[in-house]
Amino acid sequence: MDVSPVQLFNSLCPPRAPPTAYSTLHSRSLNSLSYESFRVKGGLSYSLSISSGVRALDRDKWKRTEDHPLADDFTDNNQDADSWPRSLQRDFAGTPYVPVYVMLPLSVIDMNCELVDPEGLKNQLRILKSVNVDGVMVDCWWGIIEAHAPQTYNWTGYRRLFEIVRDVGLKLQVVMSFHKCGGNVGDDVNIPLPQWVREIGDSNPDIYFTDKEGRRNTECLTWGIDKERVLRGRTAVEVYFDFMRNFRVEFDDFFVDGVISEIEVGLGPCGELRYPSYPVKFGWKYPGIGAFQCYDKYMMKSLSKAAEKRGHSFWGRAPNNAGSYNSVPHETGFFRDGGDYDSYYGRFFLNWYSQFLIDHGDRVLALANLAFEGSCIAAKLSGIHWWYKTASHAAELTTGFYNSAHRDGYAPIAAMLKKHEVALNFTCVELRTLIQHEDFPEAMADPEGLVWQVLNAAWDVSIPVASENALPCYDREGYNKILENAKPRNDPDGRHLCAFTYLRLSRILIDRHNFLEFERFVKGMHGEAISDLPLH
Repeated sequence: MDVSPVQLFNSLCPPRAPPTAYSTLHSRSLNSLSYESFRVKGGLSYSLSISSGVRALDRDKWKRTEDHPLADDFTDNNQDADSWPRSLQRDFAGTPYVPVYVMLPLSVIDMNCELVDPEGLKNQLRILKSVNVDGVMVDCWWGIIEAHAPQTYNWTGYRRLFEIVRDVGLKLQVVMSFHKCGGNVGDDVNIPLPQWVREIGDSNPDIYFTDKEGRRNTECLTWGIDKERVLRGRTAVEVYFDFMRNFRVEFDDFFVDGVISEIEVGLGPCGELRYPSYPVKFGWKYPGIGAFQCYDKYMMKSLSKAAEKRGHSFWGRAPNNAGSYNSVPHETGFFRDGGDYDSYYGRFFLNWYSQFLIDHGDRVLALANLAFEGSCIAAKLSGIHWWYKTASHAAELTTGFYNSAHRDGYAPIAAMLKKHEVALNFTCVELRTLIQHEDFPEAMADPEGLVWQVLNAAWDVSIPVASENALPCYDREGYNKILENAKPRNDPDGRHLCAFTYLRLSRILIDRHNFLEFERFVKGMHGEAISDLPLH
């Protein structure tokens, strides 16, 4: 997203707070954990830590700590790990084992598909292995691997990476990343879509999602070309399938020996099953409702056909009273209480718009099951929690989740995932509604209500649910919150997350004190008894 951090900070954060931002899928470095605003997976969310365990990190004071074998050029913050009251700590000993993975840095593979720092990576992986982390997650970028010509794949750096992971004794979650990386605030790499795809886009920009102003979003391809042979004789889903099948053949040995434990299939922007309805580069600011993304010629053709089939050809258009990216629901004729979203036309349009999203997931996951037969497959869903307390749920509607007050928008998605026996990866599980309300009452957000709805939609159809932390997490309060969500207390069915992936491996994580807290967290996720770990 083409916007400077300063611009985004000024637009998002209250003046009383020093701001920072976090991009979906991407990690950042923080100067202080007392910052109040973070950009999170699936959108923007905000959280203020209230724990006395929050610690400031001053990179200017980093120093080598010779007496700590896990620290290399990192300082001990000299904080008291026992500051969290023991009376408030839940004993997770004997609880279900939840595997813990750690995302690798974005820069681990360069644009030439070469592993950047093999020895440094090997040392970091050994550190993770020393505290019994189960594995790591890595993106396989379409824009790197099939960069220059159709069906010409370069896996060189990934094979070397996978060999190192295997040698260290860790497992792999691999993401099929069919979206662009870079342009989000804080991104330290830029990985566009393949060059040959961008050349097609130069002459046919309708291959990209398009808003009502005609602006093209080059972050990923519109689902309107899923079945259109516009990519040098192939449809978009054929391109995705050929990529996945080639990966499966190339790394057969890693599947056979069980090193690759899961494939996560990218289904949209940031790898998530959603429309790119809130692009910062087009001026969106939290908590704007976003905008419908269906104005490419392929999607408009589908809408016209659906309207004709319904017998109301004049419905073959997108709403003209849905506001703009930064509107609020009550300012629009479409999303306000009693607005057109709940009219005959509104229900028709939203059904079509949301079904288009579900059909895309259905097509790609069906082919993923063919490519990865017998392997665990996951899909990621974003947590659009702002405006959740309004009747229309406007931000969810523009994102493609038809989840208004009188309709469950996540049950149909869960049913589609169940059809393919695909796990759901949801990213909003650590946020607190009270904190959201205190910092941004105008957003009418309810992340806890959203989490309850989505997790139960998945568990009701008996599909596994995994998660990732949305905010940077180094303190005990944050880890305890994740543990509580991973293993709900007194759940009569004993439901729990099937896996957790930590965002992201960094120098700050391996700081001596932070890593001891992380080790404690891993023990809790594994259901082991936790004793307070010494700092000295």
